[in-house]
Amino acid sequence: MLLGSGELGKEFVIACQRLGQYVLAVDSYKGAPAMQVAHEFAVIDMLDGTALDDLVASFQPDIIVPEIEAIRTEHLYAYEAAGIQVVPSAKAANFTMNRKAIRDLAAKDLGIRTANYRYAITLDGLKEGVAACGMPCVVKPLMSSSGKGQSVIRTQEDIETAWNYAMEGSRGDLKEVIVEAFIDFDYEITLLTLTQKNGDTLFCPPIGHRQERGDYQESWQPATMLDHHLEEAQQMAAKVTAALGGQGIWGVEFFITKEGAYFSELSPRPHDTGMVTLAKTQNFTEFELHARAILGIPVSEITLNQNGASAVVLAMDHKETQPVISGLSDAARISSSDFFIFGKPSTRPYRRMAVAVAFGTESVSDLVSKAQLVASKIKINA
Repeated sequence: MLLGSGELGKEFVIACQRLGQYVLAVDSYKGAPAMQVAHEFAVIDMLDGTALDDLVASFQPDIIVPEIEAIRTEHLYAYEAAGIQVVPSAKAANFTMNRKAIRDLAAKDLGIRTANYRYAITLDGLKEGVAACGMPCVVKPLMSSSGKGQSVIRTQEDIETAWNYAMEGSRGDLKEVIVEAFIDFDYEITLLTLTQKNGDTLFCPPIGHRQERGDYQESWQPATMLDHHLEEAQQMAAKVTAALGGQGIWGVEFFITKEGAYFSELSPRPHDTGMVTLAKTQNFTEFELHARAILGIPVSEITLNQNGASAVVLAMDHKETQPVISGLSDAARISSSDFFIFGKPSTRPYRRMAVAVAFGTESVSDLVSKAQLVASKIKINA
């Protein structure tokens, strides 16, 4: 049972089906990307604990795979106790769906280097947090994804605007924010980390990415970084994933500074920046790795096949149902590239509708430019 049926879930369903699995895709709206390829689908509010319990009782899944944050994650403990495998584990899903739990685990319990941070449940509390962390600082809802509700505070006048934006972007019924001191980083990476039933933890080549509005725009693999910075990030990723337990792929985000790696965030599932692996940069995509780890199929090594890059295709206009997508013929004429249309049934400003990838022996910077060119040919409602 897949809880959340976006574009990442769609590729995961395909990977599971290639390994002989039967999948029920669940989301809050009909026609979500993963529903289009799953064997069955269900539409429920996953924050409704009773509805979630009823669906689990009816379908009786062997495995539950959360793909989004807006889930009544505390119910996953009961499912796990009843013998259902929760991916990566009920603890991991519950902790990482809430930035407060995962940040405190990393910084306080494990002693992993993070930015200075505070929490706030009111506007006055946010003002106190900003005073403690200093300006500029970053404000994020404790429960959100893809940059929703995230903003940078640079002046006192920004604080109330940031609070209101965070409340609008918060997912679920948790209305609290985290305030983080701004880190003067050189670049950001996602370190895809694979934990397995046999105890082996493997790391994918690091993925660089660029963000706007808190959401990724391009990613590339491999990201160039110093060996000792990569080793430090790998040690941190291994430490936090071991503390959470379970099997699967984890998207562990780091800021890389001159001093070393700073832990940023963690997703217990395939990561949006990891869509670059659809360019066959590795011997297995992140979705194939996730499926194999969940099913207990061992992966002995993860190898880099070629350089790659991805660039997103966004809807830029107002909300629209039955979007029209054009320009695919022009995009297809660009060599050593590909694109993936997600099939989302409606648009809204900045909604991710497709991704373009480029691959080969060129430098990653050249491949990013090529992926951007492919993405620019694809038009949404144009």
